[in-house]
Amino acid sequence: MTKTQPETTTAPVLEITGLTRQFGGLRAVADFHERLAPNELVGLIGPNGAGKTTVFNLVSGFYQPSSGAIKVNGVDTKGLKPHRITALGVARTFQNIRLWNELTVLDNIRVARHGKLGYGFFHAVTRSRTYHEREHEIEREARELLEVFQLDRHADELPKNLPYGTQRRLEIARALAGKPKLLLLDEPAAGLNSVDIQELIRLVRWIHTHFDVTIWMIEHHMDVMMELCQRIKVIDFGETIAAGTPEEIRNHPAVISAYLGDDKI
Repeated sequence: MTKTQPETTTAPVLEITGLTRQFGGLRAVADFHERLAPNELVGLIGPNGAGKTTVFNLVSGFYQPSSGAIKVNGVDTKGLKPHRITALGVARTFQNIRLWNELTVLDNIRVARHGKLGYGFFHAVTRSRTYHEREHEIEREARELLEVFQLDRHADELPKNLPYGTQRRLEIARALAGKPKLLLLDEPAAGLNSVDIQELIRLVRWIHTHFDVTIWMIEHHMDVMMELCQRIKVIDFGETIAAGTPEEIRNHPAVISAYLGDDKI
């Protein structure tokens, strides 16, 4: 007789239940639910103004929910500021690239490690041995990450002087510098040309394979979402209208009507 192995359950990286956000009389997000397991690559799509970025702003602490709950790695984030949520393992990029343009590319990565310095005020003021050792380690880690993202030759340049696609790559590298468990990508293909979009697809796929991170992304380029995501959720006017595999979403009547138009992808 074959012995049946017990089922194992994996704790979610992110669990959202009944999430709602009101802005005055406008309900931007209504009764939203999601559960992201470790190492998933999931998409969130919808028309302009559907509430997608509002969901990301709620998860990352820029907004507080009107009702509902958000748990990151099992911790309820109610009332937490963005930096506290970052410390729980959440990193994000933005539709409009937000880099520290007066700092070098290397320093953009180094500053992103600020939450994991490993030394306190006393060591910083006295320039102790611990301070020097940790600062050396942070620089080594930053340079290694730049090399991984093929940004090492730009280490001493200012981000504002780099091509747009390279800036986008730096923004993603900076988000990963804090070694998050959940990476939120808000329209990473925005403003990219067709060549850079193909490079972005390869980059996101590579990150998903080589980094221990769950990726949740918003994107208007449907070819990007259909090619990358394991599953996709669709919202319209803040409400979920469909969820499933890319193929299921591609052929879903409500999605075609609300988001994709009359013609299928």
